[in-house]
Order: sequence, then structure tokens, then C-alpha cells
Amino acid sequence: MYKNKLKYIREQKGITLLHLSKLSGVSVGYLCHLEKGSRSNPSLEVMEKISKALDKTIAEVFFV
Repeated sequence: MYKNKLKYIREQKGITLLHLSKLSGVSVGYLCHLEKGSRSNPSLEVMEKISKALDKTIAEVFFV
């Protein structure tokens, strides 16, 4: 089951959307959509970029 923990992890690390965007190379707008759940099927490449920027595994960020 897909369950996004992106916002929770980002806030726990004290990272803004803008900073995460710069770290991951993923646009602020797309990150915002992922956090809100209006986009729920990111590509493996995008999940890898975000997870690496947060120093987490894909499973930790995107799956229960």
C-alpha cells in the first residue's frame, strides 16, 4: 500500500520544501503535490532522488 511520509520526515529533519527541492532536483510544486497526496504515483527515479536527499530508503519515505 502506498503511504507517503514525505512531509513528516522533511519536517522532522527541519528541511523546507525549497531546500529539499534543491537537494533532490525535484520541483517544489511536485514535492508539494506529493505531500498533499494529489500526486500519488511518483516514478522510481523521483522516489530515489527524494529518499537520497532525506537520507532514507524509498520504503521509509513512500511505503508502509
